[in-house]
Amino acid sequence: MGNPGKVEKTYISEEGMQDLWNVWYKELHNDRSGLTIKINRIIESKQSEYQRIDVIDSDDFGKLLVLYGSLMVCDNDNNAYNEMITHVPLFSHPAPDEVLIIGGGDCGALTEVMKHPEVKKCTMCELDRMVVETAQKHFPYLTTGLVDPRANLIFQDGKKFIELGGEKYDLIILDLSDPVGPAADLFQREFYEKVYDCLKDDGILVAQTESPFYNKRTVRAIHKNLNELFPIARMYTCHMPIYPSALWSFGFGSKKYDPIADFDQQRCDKLNLDTRYYNAEVHKGAFALPQFIKELLPGQEP
Repeated sequence: MGNPGKVEKTYISEEGMQDLWNVWYKELHNDRSGLTIKINRIIESKQSEYQRIDVIDSDDFGKLLVLYGSLMVCDNDNNAYNEMITHVPLFSHPAPDEVLIIGGGDCGALTEVMKHPEVKKCTMCELDRMVVETAQKHFPYLTTGLVDPRANLIFQDGKKFIELGGEKYDLIILDLSDPVGPAADLFQREFYEKVYDCLKDDGILVAQTESPFYNKRTVRAIHKNLNELFPIARMYTCHMPIYPSALWSFGFGSKKYDPIADFDQQRCDKLNLDTRYYNAEVHKGAFALPQFIKELLPGQEP
């Protein structure tokens, strides 16, 4: 998401009035443009072994989780990210028995996966235990999937977990932070190749692929890798108010199933998920891309 966000404090003094604490959170892309939010209070701020973790409160978004200075989740958005990174591939695969999530420390993706009764096991491999603990404390509705007996939570480096291999999955979800710091290696071609090898013969990979407005170079590189590795490679998007440009993208790589042609609408209708963003129409429409995004994809350059 570019440069880390900043919490700026300004004290305003007037004669006969108490000092007022005027606090704003700013997340800027290359120090030029971004998102600014008026903060009511800083609920918690701490440092884990890997990153700074902040929980802040605002009128428009409610509580927000900030990792390494970047907004992750909040109370008052529409849960689009978690729903789109999970339900799109799950309804595209006819039998997603074994699911692996790399990252996903807020547990929102895990909770969405657990809404699918056909999933027999979902392993979530997260590096930072403190992120999960913070989500359980401040965003408990995102972490309800942890109590499901099919959930298997592992605290380990995702890159090492994939390299060790040993198990094949129907679906692998790369719910990663931005390609900076410890997560940088998880956006490279070599890592995607190893993920491909961990998929079953008809497996699907879905990864968050950043903002197609701000992160054009990253988006282009990731989708080039997916296009070269998978016989079926697609991009889809969703609207996320707290993410840079409010437009977010995902990469869909599949060894066999097409997300449109093989979308199981009958199963989707029957399950009748309790969602705030995802539905059958959104599933299909998310793959309709504006021209400027198409031009980022391999073979679509102007």
